[in-house]
Amino acid sequence: MKLNKTKKTTKTNYNFRYNISITGVYLIGIILLIQLFNLQIIHGAEYRETSNTRLTRESTLKAARGSITDRSGIEIVGTTTNFSLEIYKSKIDNNTLNNTLLKIASVLEQTGSKYIDDLPITVNPFGFTYEDEQRQKKWKTSNKLNENLSAEETFYKLKEKYKIENDNIEETRKIMAIRYHIAVEGYSATKSVIIANNISQESFNIFNEQKDSFPGINTITQPVRYYPKGTLASHVIGYTQKIGQEQYKTEKDNGYTLNDFYGQSGIERSAEKYLKGTDGIKQIDMAVDGTVTAEYIQKEAVQGSNIVLTLDANLQRVTEEALKNNVEKIKNGGFSDTSNATGGAMVVMDVKTGEILAMASYPDYDPSKFTFGIDPETWKVYNDSTYKPLRNRATGEIYQPGSIFKMVTAVTGLEIGAITKTTKIHDVGRYTYYKDYQPSCWNHSGHGWLNVTSAIKVSCNYFFYETGRLSGIDNLARYTKHFGLGRKTGIELPGEEKGMLNERKEGETWNPGNTIQAAIGQMNNLFTPIQMAKYTSMLANGGNVVKPTIIKQIKNVDGTEVPKEEYEKYFNEKLGITEDEDDGIKINPENLKVVLEGMRSVTSDRGGTAQAYFRNFNIEVGGKTGSAQAGREDDPNAKVHAWFIGFAPFDNPEIAVVIVVENGGHGAYTAEAARDVMAQYFGMNANQITEDVTAIPYIMMQN
Repeated sequence: MKLNKTKKTTKTNYNFRYNISITGVYLIGIILLIQLFNLQIIHGAEYRETSNTRLTRESTLKAARGSITDRSGIEIVGTTTNFSLEIYKSKIDNNTLNNTLLKIASVLEQTGSKYIDDLPITVNPFGFTYEDEQRQKKWKTSNKLNENLSAEETFYKLKEKYKIENDNIEETRKIMAIRYHIAVEGYSATKSVIIANNISQESFNIFNEQKDSFPGINTITQPVRYYPKGTLASHVIGYTQKIGQEQYKTEKDNGYTLNDFYGQSGIERSAEKYLKGTDGIKQIDMAVDGTVTAEYIQKEAVQGSNIVLTLDANLQRVTEEALKNNVEKIKNGGFSDTSNATGGAMVVMDVKTGEILAMASYPDYDPSKFTFGIDPETWKVYNDSTYKPLRNRATGEIYQPGSIFKMVTAVTGLEIGAITKTTKIHDVGRYTYYKDYQPSCWNHSGHGWLNVTSAIKVSCNYFFYETGRLSGIDNLARYTKHFGLGRKTGIELPGEEKGMLNERKEGETWNPGNTIQAAIGQMNNLFTPIQMAKYTSMLANGGNVVKPTIIKQIKNVDGTEVPKEEYEKYFNEKLGITEDEDDGIKINPENLKVVLEGMRSVTSDRGGTAQAYFRNFNIEVGGKTGSAQAGREDDPNAKVHAWFIGFAPFDNPEIAVVIVVENGGHGAYTAEAARDVMAQYFGMNANQITEDVTAIPYIMMQN
């Protein structure tokens, strides 16, 4: 009986809980139905009106790119605030849109600002801005226009397309230009298009205060590149430009959009990952008629990392000026004769660390021209010019070295025992060892008996013909590679050329006559100025291998530093740099000593090929001049590139200086620029350096 009573009680409790649960479910359902009735019936019209008149957009807050400074913190490239005007698609009719765009254009013009105008049609008179007829046809075809239409016919076709009712052709063109830009870029209710960059403060204020009068517009504050030092180090810094389609395809997964700017050359390109920063997000509430009702920051932008270069800004300025002045002086006959010099490069390197203290390429360019999109005419000058102002000649051009290569030949001969420091060779003018190839020394009368030191001093071709023959091409190639010639240096800049060197390929028959030409820096020896700076530094520092570098630090916005190992690995992967294996070569200091003594005599002793330019210099310098013919010997139009390499102070070297001037004629002419750079580095007043203007420098074709 007791068991039955317990079962009955349990069943009663279960039914009670079940009824409570059912009642709860019904109550919740009733509440939801009441709320739904309230939303849809009582307040439905109100909420529908609100929904139909309000849109929420996310606008990108562009992160400022990191700055680029010299080694002491002097800013070379920075970021400043820029005001721009963007527009969203809104629910206004076509006529209202056109009238709004005309009002926008008028405000911009009246306040000293410009709207983006890429429309290649002019009015009064009608014409195309594209001079090339094929380019005109391509543009018309891409815009679904008959390629045979005249400029006037094209204008009215577009007027019809955009349904512009204005009869004033100048005002119509303003509307048309902005409509065309919007059509090209594309916009929607949630995607804006910038229609004016770098607008004035007055423009910014007017549009902010009168937003209701300009449906769909929004003013934005964004960071842009600025250059407080002008064109200083332009080839090292590089330039930024709106990301290209191919770049976007590879970078879109890294957070890039088609409106982003991207490093195109120099450090801007190679360090893009660190410089870019992380964009933020701004929320914009906007009515469907284009009126902005509210704005707030959803995510703050984070500035990119700052790059500290190894450059010295003051030395860089003097180096650029010295190079430019030297090229122009040669071109204008400022030395004993005139040569049509076309450009050049200069590198200053710390011989112990490989740090680049200055790197100049001439002619240069203005990176600020790319800030808001380079205009077609300037781009044509930069891109199509035979002088190639965008090319960094210091790392991206290769030249025959001529006689500045002779120290490689000297070291090779001494190291393998082909010659010794006391070996003397009798230069009789013509080298007659081979019956079928008998080149002459630049001094056709011959220099007489010379040892290796005096041969470097007077740059005797004959001595190095014989030393090259005795050494052989294989040994010569091995030591050429040891000095880093014909190999990428691994500097953290894009576009570095590898160059070429004379060497016997496996299974190849080698002409012995080519060896003696290789020994004086001709034939297939083609090297970059940065490679020559590494080579000069190794001569000066006792033969120790150095790795050229132009980045000293990478600093994050929070004050921390990117570990050197991390960014070195990144640059190696990005630029395809592989570390050179140790070739096991250790140069005998005694052999190097006699070679360096020859370089000292070039600048210090009477008869030295650069002595006239260092006669009254307060610091002893080791140097070498070189003139390398680029082209066939029998070609009267062949260019002769002029070189000088040097280091100082002679007894305790700190810096190496390398200069090449394209078609500079004679290597001795370039020594003057190297001297002026050294004077700046050592704190000397270059204006007080005097030279004997009556002295006639020793000039030679292969010096």
